[in-house]
Amino acid sequence: MSIPFRYVAKIGGYVLKQHLTGRKRYPLVLMMEPLFRCNLACVGCGKIDYPDAILNKRLSVADALGAVDECGAPVVSIAGGEPLLHKEMPEIVEGIIARKKFVILCTNALLLEKKIGQYKPSPYFTWSIHLDGDREMHDHAVSQEGVYDRAVAAIKLAKSKGFRVTINCTFFDGAQADRIAAFFDTVTGIGVDGITVSPGYAYERAPDQQHFLNRQRTKTLFRDVFRKGRGARKWAFNQSGLFLDFLAGNQTYQCTPWGNPTRNVFGWQKPCYLLNEGTVSTFKELMEGTDWDAYGVGKYAKCSDCMVHCGFEATAVADSVQKPWKAAKVALTGVRTQGAFAPDIPIDRARPAEYVFSANVQKTLTQMREEEAREVAAKATAAE
Repeated sequence: MSIPFRYVAKIGGYVLKQHLTGRKRYPLVLMMEPLFRCNLACVGCGKIDYPDAILNKRLSVADALGAVDECGAPVVSIAGGEPLLHKEMPEIVEGIIARKKFVILCTNALLLEKKIGQYKPSPYFTWSIHLDGDREMHDHAVSQEGVYDRAVAAIKLAKSKGFRVTINCTFFDGAQADRIAAFFDTVTGIGVDGITVSPGYAYERAPDQQHFLNRQRTKTLFRDVFRKGRGARKWAFNQSGLFLDFLAGNQTYQCTPWGNPTRNVFGWQKPCYLLNEGTVSTFKELMEGTDWDAYGVGKYAKCSDCMVHCGFEATAVADSVQKPWKAAKVALTGVRTQGAFAPDIPIDRARPAEYVFSANVQKTLTQMREEEAREVAAKATAAE
């Protein structure tokens, strides 16, 4: 793994404290979406399918930093949309760093060369560049030619200026282990500090619903990839060893949706980063008012094929703290790539999926119009 010691020590200490104090549910990474607007239209993304009124909304600096304080997670992952489109993003990042929180700024890198002068290297700051494979794989995933080359150039630029730079990779059905291994060799060669991997997940409104991996294909793909990584190859993953072991089918894990709570332009999203089943106005209401037992593999049909890091990394981290010998074994021997898979959670009794996206969007639009009407009325009254 490539996770810095400062990061490991602080996160490990935080998780251990939660366990020692008997706290059952606690956040590990705050997933912040300060906007949904993006300068790409990826076929596997469900984040840009909103009316312009919503795509034009932004979290203010005060709201963003207020969410950091309210949540208390030691890590903040800023996604979107494309965060570099947010004019106040440098101020948000500076505010998070000032709180001694780790910031992971996720970007497609198209604006990085233009914006990089607004940011400073820090042990608390990481650029996470979206890169879903080699040139052909990535440009296909983002539906635009030339994006891979610009992302690679941005990685080299950021490294030259002293920033910590990782990549985040999502792989879909049809991905080939040989090509992924060669891609990992390439990015390792250009000096990325870590690789974050995840199988594609079928967002409710993603334009392409045909190429997401199910659980069996996910396990087989990652076993094949990790098998090729043994020996002389020195890939550095920016994830816990037990999560990688889970991807390869060697751990039976339920997700921990509250581990990566999401704050976006709607509010606090229930129940997780990937599912939008409604929003609430406070983090306390999210944690105490969500029926967590209604979600997860075997509980809800939408969760059946999910093995994504934002759902299961927190589970793996907690397992590492509770059973450090398991994590040590993976660290010493590597991810197992042979033998039977660990038993999976049965999904035959999961409750049916509820498709509530459109209703939630309409509710938000109605609320926005009501707020705008109140503001207009208040200004008119003040002018009288």
